Amino acid sequence: MSIDVSLLEVFGSLALVAVAAGISIWRRAELEQDLGIAVLRSFLQLSAVGYVIQAIFDSDSLLLVVALLAVMVGFGSWTAHSRAREVPGALVPIALGLTAAAAITLGLVLALDVFDAKPRYLVPVGGMVIGNAMTAAAVALNRLADDVRSQRLRIEATLALGATSAEAAQGLVTRSLRSGMIPLVDSTKTTGIVFFPGTMVGMLLAGAEPIDAVRLQLILLWTLMGSVAISAVIATSLGYRGFFTPAHQLRELPGDPEKAGA
Repeated sequence: MSIDVSLLEVFGSLALVAVAAGISIWRRAELEQDLGIAVLRSFLQLSAVGYVIQAIFDSDSLLLVVALLAVMVGFGSWTAHSRAREVPGALVPIALGLTAAAAITLGLVLALDVFDAKPRYLVPVGGMVIGNAMTAAAVALNRLADDVRSQRLRIEATLALGATSAEAAQGLVTRSLRSGMIPLVDSTKTTGIVFFPGTMVGMLLAGAEPIDAVRLQLILLWTLMGSVAISAVIATSLGYRGFFTPAHQLRELPGDPEKAGA
């Protein structure tokens, strides 16, 4: 069984967007323009990527799959970097984290024969892996930047006592890693009780047996847990170095009180 959705049905769902816009106007949240842009961009972007994915499915080419995933990693790295601007030189750690997360998780899934090495499986799973890895890296690095700024004096005191930059930042890196992983861990804990994940819902709507939908969703959730851990640990383990000089001194950060008062 397949779901046949017409454009008329798609545009019919704009009624709920109108509700959101109405609430924004009512409460003066001033989100109407953002809602309009979000609707337009989502329609154009998803429509475009839908045609690209269809072409890849029709070609059945693994090279095209790799190329598409590489583009996803590139855009994901740039997006996460834009969210973690306060981390010096964060782009490379993020890109390495996303690349490793995609390669390791997809490699293990294929090695364990969970999915066949076909575009129909690799493209959607790869997109989910990269998207979640991107979010985890951005959240973790944002937490790292906030902690470095708020604990600057303690870090400098630790360095003054002879600690290396790795020793001074160890606790901050651990807390940042935790921050990057917690959202997915918490959502996984409440799966099936508080909400039904998208993959499971999609399969049920498409007519799949509930048990099959549940098993596939479990595979994806557990795969994503591995991917966010890999991405966050690489991004934070490499990213903290941008805050320090080669001589293990803490760099000046934009907006530091000492710098602002100078």
